[in-house]
Amino acid sequence: MGALSHIKVLDLSRVLAGPWASQILGDLGADVVKIERPGGGDDTRSWGPPYLLDEAGQPTGEAAYFLSTNRNKRSVTVDMSQPSGQALIRQLAAQADVVLENFKVGGLKQYGLDYDSLHAINPRLVYCSITGFGQTGPYAERAGYDFLIQGLGGLMSLTGEPDGDPQKVGVALTDIMTGLYATIGVLAALADRERTGKGQHIDLALLDVQVACLANQAMNYLTTGQAPKRLGNAHPNIVPYQAFPTADGDMILAVGNDGQFAKFCEVAGKDWAQDERFSTNRARVTNRQVLVPLIRQTTVMKTTAEWIAALEAVAVPCGPINTLEQVFADPQVQHRGLRLDLPHPLAGHAPGVASPLRLSASPVSYRNGPPLLGQDTEAVLHDWLALSAQQIHALREQQALG
Repeated sequence: MGALSHIKVLDLSRVLAGPWASQILGDLGADVVKIERPGGGDDTRSWGPPYLLDEAGQPTGEAAYFLSTNRNKRSVTVDMSQPSGQALIRQLAAQADVVLENFKVGGLKQYGLDYDSLHAINPRLVYCSITGFGQTGPYAERAGYDFLIQGLGGLMSLTGEPDGDPQKVGVALTDIMTGLYATIGVLAALADRERTGKGQHIDLALLDVQVACLANQAMNYLTTGQAPKRLGNAHPNIVPYQAFPTADGDMILAVGNDGQFAKFCEVAGKDWAQDERFSTNRARVTNRQVLVPLIRQTTVMKTTAEWIAALEAVAVPCGPINTLEQVFADPQVQHRGLRLDLPHPLAGHAPGVASPLRLSASPVSYRNGPPLLGQDTEAVLHDWLALSAQQIHALREQQALG
């Protein structure tokens, strides 16, 4: 039994931030019902190529993007534009513990599916709204997208080479972080409900999350009034802490203290640790423009593997820069079981990436792969609402279902 096996989640979200949160809740055992529009479903179902291939090597039409964030869910197609569809979602919400949604501010009110409407029929409901800019403020009506928020929220000003263009991160990191905060907020609200017996509304904004996650870089600015600059792979507060070239590629050197730096110098055959310009991290940060070129001239003399073997032997943090092929071939990644293969009705099985959560008493479980559009409609309506086949047929006649 998963930690959340007693929890029912009604997921009205789509794309990434909301589905990322509901997938985590599903991994932890929650019964997650994903409401999708008939005909098309979640936008990411068509965000390809690439698509999942069947056993004959042919595309199934199921986009890899959708597969990345929708396991452990059941798909129900409901036409929200129909009054009977709206009524059906309200019935499901009355049985739910959690609702997740990422519609524009006020977008669900016209359907009677906003927080106030659903709270009135289910006071214990935890209702999480994910938007670009939050429920209030001058930008509240704007649509928010990860790329836009990475720029607006300052992350791109910190990412990229000093003499190059600002860069976004290679995955939709703001969406992912928002999904994680949504999960945390839902779990906190569920814990509070155990004490108060009441649910609550969670107002979560991508911009808020992005600014909050500027972490030390935000504090570097707030304590000095000086905006940090792009440093490429270098660290603003630690030196050496960046990528360096080797004889056959590159490696990451992540020296976290003066003792590690002295060990690195010993392996490199250099006396930099005795040089007052480099003996402390504060001095190294001040003199990075002198030290970094000296290190680069040294690291190119050995291969990446030679450096890693020598530095790991003396506990100096270092590592390669892997391609994804190398990542999933890595023995540690394989030992931890980070690649999954889950059953899939069109392809036989679908690959996936495991949850990083390792709970000793209530571990995550992988009960089913990402669903086909609407594949669980009848089962969910029977399980949650005890509807008969005749009642479900009537809903189809009313065009409430896909």
